[in-house]
Amino acid sequence: MPHPALRVGVVGAGRVGAVLAARLRAAGHHVVAAAGDSDATLERIATLLPGVPNAKPTAVARECDVLLLTVPDDMLANVVTTLAHAGALRAGQYVVHTSGRHGLAVLEPAAAVGARTAAVHPAMTFSGTAVDLDRLSGCVFGLTAPEAERPFAEALVADLGGRPMWVPEEMRTLYHAGLAHGANHLVTLVTEAMEILTAAGATDPAGTLRPLLTAALDNALDRGDAALTGPIVRGDAGTVAAHLEDLRTTAPQTLASYVALARATLGRAVTDGRLLPIRALKIKELLDDAEATSRATQGAGSRSGVDGRRLRGSR
Repeated sequence: MPHPALRVGVVGAGRVGAVLAARLRAAGHHVVAAAGDSDATLERIATLLPGVPNAKPTAVARECDVLLLTVPDDMLANVVTTLAHAGALRAGQYVVHTSGRHGLAVLEPAAAVGARTAAVHPAMTFSGTAVDLDRLSGCVFGLTAPEAERPFAEALVADLGGRPMWVPEEMRTLYHAGLAHGANHLVTLVTEAMEILTAAGATDPAGTLRPLLTAALDNALDRGDAALTGPIVRGDAGTVAAHLEDLRTTAPQTLASYVALARATLGRAVTDGRLLPIRALKIKELLDDAEATSRATQGAGSRSGVDGRRLRGSR
């Protein structure tokens, strides 16, 4: 533990906050209070932090030695400012946020009253359930803190079961963009792939994809672009054309992302020399045509006053 039995409070006990607080509690710290209003948040507090009272943010802040601010990025500045102006923060208190995007600047109102600040972001996706507690083991935390607070931040991460990675203040947004692009957009991609397989008649699209995607992810993490396989890297323009035609007619909601990712894949395959420019040009023309057709169709739907999603049969 960074210090014996620290008194921890959490404002924004959502998927992240409740889990981190529960892990710190298991490490021997005392979670004194949690703030949250939604039914889901109250359920998480009851399930992951039994016996911990739900209180207003100002009351939580006044009761703790370590205040975890686990609110959405766009709310963080307002929450810090409100707590500081309310006199709920004090000198010597640790004020820690878990935003990936933000660093120390957003905590300036807390630092101005003498609080000790740090940004501690878990590079993990959360379900807000007990399943997440084990997932924190070995998880990387992106840290930004003043030099004097670095030992505390690293010790806090150790109590959470994680591994520290120091991120410069000016690189926080870029760091977070890399994580969001890899994880959040992966969810969109996989969901769309399941929709396509369902349209093709698959009764278990998740089971169909799981071995393939697990292997592809492992290979990509180990080998980068060298892990690329499939019709684009082979230069199979006919296959790509067939994909585009079937997606256009059967799963049009996935066409835009297919084209965008195919275009990115095409560029990488050409750059590393695995695809001849003449073959790449043919595929590029197919993608350009598909994109132009998609835009024209969407434009026609907008002009007719009909929602394009309804034209595609989406809910």
